[in-house]
Amino acid sequence: MTKISKLAGACGAAGLALVALSGSAFADGYEGYQVAAPAVEPAREFTYSFNLAATSDYIFRGFSQSSRDPVLQGGADIGYGIFYAGYWVSGVDFDNGVRPYTTGGNANAEMNLYGGFKPTWNGAEFDFGVIYYFYPGASDRGGELDMVEFKAGVSGNLIPNLATGLTIFWSPEYTGETGSVWTFQGNAGYEFRKIGIFTPTINGTLGYQIGDNTNYRAAFGNGRDNYLYWNAGLDLAVENINFDFRYWDTNVSNSGAFCDGPVFQCGSAFVFSIKVTVP
Repeated sequence: MTKISKLAGACGAAGLALVALSGSAFADGYEGYQVAAPAVEPAREFTYSFNLAATSDYIFRGFSQSSRDPVLQGGADIGYGIFYAGYWVSGVDFDNGVRPYTTGGNANAEMNLYGGFKPTWNGAEFDFGVIYYFYPGASDRGGELDMVEFKAGVSGNLIPNLATGLTIFWSPEYTGETGSVWTFQGNAGYEFRKIGIFTPTINGTLGYQIGDNTNYRAAFGNGRDNYLYWNAGLDLAVENINFDFRYWDTNVSNSGAFCDGPVFQCGSAFVFSIKVTVP
């Protein structure tokens, strides 16, 4: 979310998550846009799933949260009718340097609790929910890292095999006490025919975020009150396993080595992830 878990801390965090990541992996800023699954049969109103993932770099809205190091992630989701709730955890590494909004680091895990409801209308699925991000062990007296974010989104299949969606997020006090922040994020994914054992999907994300105070401009925009982030990649699905190859980038200015320093990494990066979901 802001910067970045040691692999050891990530292992412990992911183990905790498995006992309890997000069927939609909220915190990585990439919801893994796939073609919408068939509607759940009425007889199976209650649903649940668990997942465990490993990624070469945890990137959230264009900013690495793991100092470009690999981490483990995991979580659980439940649903009943149109309502859903879940828990997600990832390793992070906030120990490098002193960011403008915190006095230290020491956080080796990011945890998310979320819930909401997803009504459907005219073939479109809407998503109204809330997400709570928290960082156990963080030394953040200079700027609270924990935050609450509200979201509203809509998604659907405009044409067969093409899934698209738009989500708006708003936090009244964004991470690091950087004020009110709006995030607008669009996703699209096209699923191809099965090739051998793999079902390939090409997908991507384009996001725009804007803040309203000087702390936000220092922490995210490198002097500006807004920035763009995007990714594009290939997802290969085999049964309940997904292999994801992804390119990330932002338009944040790298003046003063802002995106390449020990505190922030928000330049281009290639990321590989593998995720297992059950059932």
